[in-house]
Amino acid sequence: MKNIAVIGAGTMGNGIAHTFAQAGFKVQLIDVNETALTSAMATISKNLDRLIAKEKIAASDKVKTLANISTFTTIAEGVQNTSLVIEAATENVDLKLQIFKQLDKTCSEDTILATNTSSISITQIAAKISNPERVIGMHFMNPVPLMKLVEIIAGYSTSKTVIDFIVNLTEKIRKTPVIVNDYPGFVANRILMPMLNEAIETLFSGVAGVKEIDTVMKLGMGHPMGPLELADFIGLDVCLSILEVMYDGFKNPKYAPNPLLVNMVRAGKYGVKTGEGFYDYSTERKAVTVAAQFS
Repeated sequence: MKNIAVIGAGTMGNGIAHTFAQAGFKVQLIDVNETALTSAMATISKNLDRLIAKEKIAASDKVKTLANISTFTTIAEGVQNTSLVIEAATENVDLKLQIFKQLDKTCSEDTILATNTSSISITQIAAKISNPERVIGMHFMNPVPLMKLVEIIAGYSTSKTVIDFIVNLTEKIRKTPVIVNDYPGFVANRILMPMLNEAIETLFSGVAGVKEIDTVMKLGMGHPMGPLELADFIGLDVCLSILEVMYDGFKNPKYAPNPLLVNMVRAGKYGVKTGEGFYDYSTERKAVTVAAQFS
């Protein structure tokens, strides 16, 4: 396998494309938005420059990596001559199902179809595919070029051949694959999201402020980033979507999104991507007093 397609040129998609291209694969990056593709290529270039500055790669490696990436605005064109397609679109089940239905019509029946979903059922997605045994989850961590972990999620019908192949491929791009079963949130988000939700609950209840909560978790628990800052970095809309999938899947109130998180997303305060969440990113990063606004 030398040619792969990545659907979605956002944060995760461009990171996945970067990683495979740097490992020597030909990557066909697909997004319906031409501006998103231009932005993705600029981001990849900037991230490669950072690696050059840190002497992690040579300038020639940047040239080779960028040359390995081609961009497309349609799935039909972008998936041609590929043996693996990785979907990295927005964490929305209806959108993902729509994409996979199109892939089922467009790709050959032996093309492996992977999704970078962080919580949505692989089995549910695979049920819409004529050969469900070829559907698998590859949950990369953000930022993709730097984080080593990839959760490999086996759906109900995913074949052992496909699992073994994806595990081997993940190792070839210098990542660490961990196989998990297909239940809401998998492992990473089943543990992480309740922690972030509890940090939001602590703020919502008035126990402490944004900076205080994050400082306690950084200095007391050794976390490199506080939970509220991390939620901003992930995207509050993404956090809400994952918690809703888990709450719907388990029907357990401990996964119910905090009302403050719900209202912030309704207000369009998604975190870093919109310039404001628990912190204001428009100028210097500073904590925002949000608890009183929505309580």
